[in-house]
Amino acid sequence: MDVPDLVAFIESELRTVATPERAAGEKKYLKSDLDFLGATVPAIRKVAKGVRRRHPDLDHDTVMELAAALWQPPIHELRMSAVEVLCLHLPLLTAADLPAVESMIRQSRTWALVDVLAATVVGDLITRFPGLNKQLDRWATDEDFWIRRSALLAHLKPLREGGDFERFSRYADAMLEEKEFFIRKAIGWVLRDMSRTRPQLVADWVAPRTHRMSGVTIREAIKKLPPEQAAAFLEAYRQKRPAITP
Repeated sequence: MDVPDLVAFIESELRTVATPERAAGEKKYLKSDLDFLGATVPAIRKVAKGVRRRHPDLDHDTVMELAAALWQPPIHELRMSAVEVLCLHLPLLTAADLPAVESMIRQSRTWALVDVLAATVVGDLITRFPGLNKQLDRWATDEDFWIRRSALLAHLKPLREGGDFERFSRYADAMLEEKEFFIRKAIGWVLRDMSRTRPQLVADWVAPRTHRMSGVTIREAIKKLPPEQAAAFLEAYRQKRPAITP
């Protein structure tokens, strides 16, 4: 089965399980200009896994061509399928694929597509190809806040395995006083995730910055910290002072 046939198969499978009511609800919820079929995320993942099961020998070029072909129509579920295809074939991706992924992120305009591309696809790429972090340095100052968010979220999974906290810290510190909700949330999200395994590192980072944090950032960041410590940080935030002097 060639790529156009695979795209047609995926779309047909998704239309079979889609509902107009869900399509209308998702479009409204995501405030998206894309068209919606009305298929659920589990259904999209099931279809993508079915394609991989039936075609286990897809090579790198075919995977990238399939992802690009699924991305082309302005249909949300097909674009989500493109993301799932990449996620299911991560070991095939190379450093040279980052520009294609960046282009997808720029066109996404919604967390529902951006977050998986950033955290899973880009996160895997920078883990296997550390030289790509130089590209993230550029992303961290990009005019597009979705690209800046992606620079943060790309560290989510690598940091679980002891990744480059210094680089994330530098990005987060520079963005800490941004007004954009999706930036504020991303910083807190990564810190919250890190605090599960390295709570002291997170606490040491948060403490001198409580007066600079937004409410959404600090509340996310301290969720998994010891209750007394979290309460102290939140009180310092409310008083607009650092919990400790830097």
